Amino acid sequence: MTTTFPDISISTERLVLRPFDEDDVPALAEMMDDEQVMAWTDVPQPFTEDGARTWITEYAPGERTGGRGLDLAVTEFLTQRLVGVIQLAKTNWHVRSTELQYVIAPWARGEGYASEAALATARWLFRDQKFERIELRTAADNTASQQVAQKIGCISEGVLRNACIARTRTEAGWAEIRTDFIVWSLLPEDLEGVSEALADSGGFTSYSNWN
Repeated sequence: MTTTFPDISISTERLVLRPFDEDDVPALAEMMDDEQVMAWTDVPQPFTEDGARTWITEYAPGERTGGRGLDLAVTEFLTQRLVGVIQLAKTNWHVRSTELQYVIAPWARGEGYASEAALATARWLFRDQKFERIELRTAADNTASQQVAQKIGCISEGVLRNACIARTRTEAGWAEIRTDFIVWSLLPEDLEGVSEALADSGGFTSYSNWN
């Protein structure tokens, strides 16, 4: 049984999801060194080019070859500019389940890139990789991320109380705060009708998505 993700690219109407390469270091560092990314993720801040290079050359390849997950650069099809990251983590090959995470660059928010990239990844996982479950976890106050989950067809399963550590800016600097995780799931059958729902809502750009 296959227990690693292939080295692949996924294309949509506007995007190409592909493996990272070292040319992405400056754009990745700039994207991750952002206050909203700081608030809702556990990436180190400041996020330097050295940190980005380590992620691209060591962490991401290790996650894929170790069978734990997959990191994909989300780029614009026309400009090839880096607009975000799709990350699969905590993969369980026995039950064919993985956790989906996403981050969008500040300049690209509001264009629906998060939902477009997440939906393309879900379709690939279910159709090509024969996965049976995708899980998302969103902080209780991260409404933009919750809107992405809803838009691609996820079902809210419940709340993990006090299970998330977010960060908030104070007069003294950044401080950690505890909050709840909302758990979402996506199954193959949940994708039925998603394209029609997107069309009815005006497409991917109906929500202001950033993470």
